[in-house]
Amino acid sequence: MTGVAKQPEHDQQTHISKLSLTNFRNYATLSIGLDPGAVVFSGDNGAGKTNLLEAISLLTPGRGLRRAPYADVAREGGDGGFAIHARLDGPDGPVEIGTGVAGGDAAGESGRRVRINGAAARSAEDMLEWLRVVWLTPAMDALFTGPAADRRRFLDRQVLAIDPGHGQRALDYEKAMRGRNRLLAEGSRDGAWFDAIETQMAETGVAIAAARAELVRLLAAMIDRLPSAGPFPQADIGLSGALESEVGTSAAVDVEERFRQALAEGRDRDRAAGRTLDGPHRSDLVVRHRPKAMPAELCSTGEQKALLVGMVLSHARLTGEMSGMTPILLLDEIAAHLDAGRRAALFSILEELNCQAFMTGTDAALFSSLKGRAQFLTVDHGTVGPTI
Repeated sequence: MTGVAKQPEHDQQTHISKLSLTNFRNYATLSIGLDPGAVVFSGDNGAGKTNLLEAISLLTPGRGLRRAPYADVAREGGDGGFAIHARLDGPDGPVEIGTGVAGGDAAGESGRRVRINGAAARSAEDMLEWLRVVWLTPAMDALFTGPAADRRRFLDRQVLAIDPGHGQRALDYEKAMRGRNRLLAEGSRDGAWFDAIETQMAETGVAIAAARAELVRLLAAMIDRLPSAGPFPQADIGLSGALESEVGTSAAVDVEERFRQALAEGRDRDRAAGRTLDGPHRSDLVVRHRPKAMPAELCSTGEQKALLVGMVLSHARLTGEMSGMTPILLLDEIAAHLDAGRRAALFSILEELNCQAFMTGTDAALFSSLKGRAQFLTVDHGTVGPTI
């Protein structure tokens, strides 16, 4: 996997020391100082707690934890744009990162701009040089029972945290596949066009599959380090997909050629279907509850939540070891569905990780064991202040 050999050079965490928002969701303007370690946002439903996590999630490539169109992120009644600014403090000194869209430019992904220390960045991927962000939201509780597309998206975000080039590969593959699907829909028989597009799909598709397979291998090894009888059960993870099964046993160039041939031979079938039926866009992440030897999708909702938390924490450890940067964790409504024992275990693990972790909840009492060890802030419909 390209770019993952860097080893940690220090134990000092990178954390957001100041977050400023302009016309973001329900925040007209906001500027708050933040402490390293655990930060707890509490407040009523709809007060804007998750909006703060979403803003932080946009300090990394992609559309954030809600995957919302940028036009929906801009505050209603504003000029159609928004801005997020963060000051990072870490081992390399302070860094200023800003991102957002100008009014009228929020319709497309290309409208987003990123600035680092006042200079325009080449792309959103440049932010990965300074911080990594990992999140867990209530919407992800259905990860194991929902569509495969959700699991692919979850997996690809995990890959991106340790392999910054993965995002561009995925974009290139999607662009090529859209071009092929357009030719199929038009009934084109232009072999040269198909050959060119399918060659690109083979190259990028195999690279995507290889990166996913490597992440699963590394993450499985990290999960093995979890205590076998711990509060967050070990998961057995694997990939379901033709390319992913081949990349571990054959040379990449051979897998690329077989995939290219399969695409060429499948044109008539895909033309009838109206879309490309083979490739990494059809793969799936397979998860089993190891102690129960049971597919994750058949486990209780509580067991699924514990499995997912264990996977995310293992991935945070992996990211720290591979990139040299322990990620910032965003844990939305994390305490509500964990019993007291698992909450205590989670808080201890977060301290062990030495990461900045943002947690939300309607009841600050669920985080009472963190008193003196966390920053408590109350969110009240566009304002944020210390919890009294």
